[in-house]
Amino acid sequence: MTRNRQSTAGWPARAMRLGGQIPAARLHPAVLAWAARRRKNEVWSVAFSGGADSLSLLLLLWAHWPERRGQLLALHFNHRLRGRESAAEEKFCRQVCAGLGIGLKVGQWRGLHDGASEAEARTMRHRFFAREMKRAHSRGLWLAHQQDDIAESMLMRVARGSGAGGLAAPRPVQAATESRTHLRPLLTLKKAELLKALGAAGARWREDSSNARDAHFRNRIRRTVLPGWIKAAGRDALAGAALSRELLEEDDRALDAWAGKLAGPGRGRWLGVATLADVPRAVVRRVLHRWLGVVRPETDLSRQGFSALLAAVERGQPTRFSLGTAGFAVIKQGKLVFKKG
Repeated sequence: MTRNRQSTAGWPARAMRLGGQIPAARLHPAVLAWAARRRKNEVWSVAFSGGADSLSLLLLLWAHWPERRGQLLALHFNHRLRGRESAAEEKFCRQVCAGLGIGLKVGQWRGLHDGASEAEARTMRHRFFAREMKRAHSRGLWLAHQQDDIAESMLMRVARGSGAGGLAAPRPVQAATESRTHLRPLLTLKKAELLKALGAAGARWREDSSNARDAHFRNRIRRTVLPGWIKAAGRDALAGAALSRELLEEDDRALDAWAGKLAGPGRGRWLGVATLADVPRAVVRRVLHRWLGVVRPETDLSRQGFSALLAAVERGQPTRFSLGTAGFAVIKQGKLVFKKG
């Protein structure tokens, strides 16, 4: 047997062993409900880096949805940030997919430059995902976020002053666009659980060496803040963060539904200021965000500027408020409208 064949062999057996370690019932129920409603011939795209989380996700999908194996499409984006290590990760992903007999599309960051940021890398990766999903007529992108990611994201977003919508991320089922839904079935599982189950299944994965450095905010949270926070809590803090995320998502959806009913008149082009009287500020804030998204989706209004406009709407008095070079928000005769500058 050649070396290449040895490297691709055994992955179906490992997938089945992992499926035995982590039954489908352990995955997030919202994602399971989404999957149950989908057409049998629909392509499922899977973000696959070769790390422990994404490997777990790919193997579990293969094990628990045998009827979907022919419609699984792994997507690997080689950022080319770590030289030979990045190339080895791409090779590993090719071997795993060949062993499982599933499709794989690989993209590379051709415009890589010195000083490239984490945000740029993420943007390029998701552009690749969107392009390949469109080509495959795929509407579902499976992502491998797990419970540790919930706590990390929550701590990062608290530092930025996020509200309920931001703190409810990452969501198990998220409508990213009208044609693309992001799915995160592993949010019910901790990183340690995944590593233990992978080890028991005899699976090995690729380690990203950059995760051992503190160059990025998330790495500093993961390596320094999170362990101390969990120790200080003296309880299952990761499960607590996951529960808080679920509750925040419920609140966020309720507030959005309320705001949607109030933002109806004028097809969003104008707002009846009087209808917002005595409405909680959290709802008025969302109504105003919706209005801005309709009239000026690319406004350069700052957070401080938005707060000032929100206060003006709550007062309901005649106002002419600058939206920068875009124009003005004008309150006149009980209506909020947009006027070009």
